[in-house]
Amino acid sequence: MSCGEPHETDCSEVLDHLYEFLDKEMPDSDCTKFEVHFEECSPCLEKYGLEQAVKKLVKRCCGSDDVPTDLRSKVMGRIDLIRSGHLVPEQDITTVAPATPTATPAPQE
Repeated sequence: MSCGEPHETDCSEVLDHLYEFLDKEMPDSDCTKFEVHFEECSPCLEKYGLEQAVKKLVKRCCGSDDVPTDLRSKVMGRIDLIRSGHLVPEQDITTVAPATPTATPAPQE
C-alpha cells in the first residue's frame, strides 16, 4: 500500500513495522517518524486505525483468558533460545516422540 507520494519514511517500512509501533516496541525516534508519516499519508493512517481497532477488539474479547502455565513456560523458553542465538525447532520438542527405527522381521525359512 502506498499513497504514491514521497515520504521521509517509506510506506512499506511503516507497514512492515506497524505492530511494533502499536505495541510500543520501538525506539521513540522511530515512533516519531511513524507519527509524522501518519500525518502525511492517509492510506497508512487508515491501515493503522484498522489494526488498532482489531487489536482492541481482540484484547476486549480474549484479554481476560488466563494463559496456561506450561504454555507460558514454553513460549518464554523459545524466546530465550532465540535471544541467545540458538536455533529453535520447528515442532515442539516436548510433544514429539523421538523417531525410532522399526525393524522388519526376517522371513522364516
